Amino acid sequence: TMEDSASQEDIETLIDGMEYIPGHFHLDLNLNCEPQGPAELRSRDTRLKRDSLLAELGAEAKSQQHAVQNLLGLLAFHLDELKQAEEIFRSICEGDPANLNAWTNLGYVYDRLKKEAKGAECVEKVSALMGIETGDTVQEDTRLLVARCLAEQAYAHPYDVDLNGEEEHRERLTAAIGLYNKAIGYGSKEIPIEEKRCWYFKMATMYIRLDGMLKDKEESAFHRLTYFNKAVKLLHETIKSDNLHYKALAWCYMGIMLERQEEFYTVPMAVHDCGYSGSDPLSCYGMAIKIAESNAFILNRLAKVFFHLGKHEMATGICNMALDVLPDADLNWQAYCTRAKIHLTTYVQGLEAAKRGLAGVPDRQNLVAAKVDLDKVLNLCPCLRMHLEMGQVYYYMGVDAMQETLLVDEEAINSSLVCLARALECDLGDMLPEVQLLRGKCLLLKGEEQNAAECFKRSMELEPQGSADTQNLRCLLETLLALFTQSSSQPVPAIAQLETWVRRAEERYSRETVQSELQVLCRVHTAEVAELCRAMISTGRLDLVRVLLQTVLPSKHGKRRQLARSLSV
Repeated sequence: TMEDSASQEDIETLIDGMEYIPGHFHLDLNLNCEPQGPAELRSRDTRLKRDSLLAELGAEAKSQQHAVQNLLGLLAFHLDELKQAEEIFRSICEGDPANLNAWTNLGYVYDRLKKEAKGAECVEKVSALMGIETGDTVQEDTRLLVARCLAEQAYAHPYDVDLNGEEEHRERLTAAIGLYNKAIGYGSKEIPIEEKRCWYFKMATMYIRLDGMLKDKEESAFHRLTYFNKAVKLLHETIKSDNLHYKALAWCYMGIMLERQEEFYTVPMAVHDCGYSGSDPLSCYGMAIKIAESNAFILNRLAKVFFHLGKHEMATGICNMALDVLPDADLNWQAYCTRAKIHLTTYVQGLEAAKRGLAGVPDRQNLVAAKVDLDKVLNLCPCLRMHLEMGQVYYYMGVDAMQETLLVDEEAINSSLVCLARALECDLGDMLPEVQLLRGKCLLLKGEEQNAAECFKRSMELEPQGSADTQNLRCLLETLLALFTQSSSQPVPAIAQLETWVRRAEERYSRETVQSELQVLCRVHTAEVAELCRAMISTGRLDLVRVLLQTVLPSKHGKRRQLARSLSV
């Protein structure tokens, strides 16, 4: 009707004139757009984000809880769990009747549920809170509401899905920082100091991530210096917080930044401005540990940070401190899980170093220690990640310490397969590429090449578009080549499989990535690839032959065309 049209125009005019828009559904996030790839992968990634967010809910300060809950509601909506989204947004409105984002988001959900009357009530509530009826959208008494609205929107950006490459990650982090700055500008002195320090901490972690992304890029030295200085200043402010969790982590991150200052030509000025001239990073780490020494929760958070930094001995020591504070595996399972992960990672890194001739045989006692820790918690709180990690422990127990393709303990490999079967029974277990990859490796050791190939195919299908991890592709190519050598009397089905999956690989990975993997295949299995080419020539299937030849001897007359466009199925 004409009235509806006029009303819509009024709303659009109003929005165009706003300096901010409450709610999460208008944000420039991939989450709010149609998926570019398979819908099942978008759903999986969204659910994994939600799991990660639920884990953060208990860690966040009280002032940040609504930021987490608004994002949980957004994720539930995009998982088509509209009733759950409605319940989440309504609970925020009940707990915080002045939450602009929650009322706006709830109205959006009501519109989707065809509850127009309730949706209209939400619009009226938002209008009243924003002061639209008075004609002034930034009254003094609404400044704090607006600041919190913007900060909650900023919180959501790093949790976006389908982020391909560093560029998109940088865009989200930069957008989030911009919104936090805008929030601080709006709220000014109205924002409680502890709440503002929470925002400072979030911004600092984002600047640290941005700094890390530019670490090896000389052309971005100026931007990196800017990010570094801002991170140090924000951490310095966070250290003043009364919140022990943020305070301890801020000291830890300050230690990280002081380590990184050595990577600059000159000491970044913020180090001097904030009073850390000549400070030892270890003293910062010591302060973090001292603050957390009687708090198992904070100790576990610190242990994870040190683990991701590769400081395994320090991380193990902090896990031990957490277990001294709270030894009950039912209450402190995180410490056991982190320590198990450290032991497993230490072994795997030792194995990789041994393969390159940089170290001796890795210490298998690390596998035993990892198994002991996982055994303590697996029965108490079994979950997908624990089953997967136990499967990894058994896998490495079952293969030779130097030659991964050599089976030394079939019972351990069978135990690994049992763990992986339990992982598959968990929610999202059948959607993780690493589960299928490890199953394929176990089956390959047992001589079940076709079963292994099916697992590697599924693993490859579950990788996001443009993924840099090609371990599943390499395993699949080697397995399909092995199947070809076993089918000398009837080679055509094996050749057809190879053709199909090389073409699919070119659709999923970059051309250079596929070419690199084919080069490895030709170099490591030269005789088998030569036999494959002869068989394909004899059957008139020449497209893959050309691809393999161009891989080994790149054409001087330009880039080869994609197999996806030339290979007949």
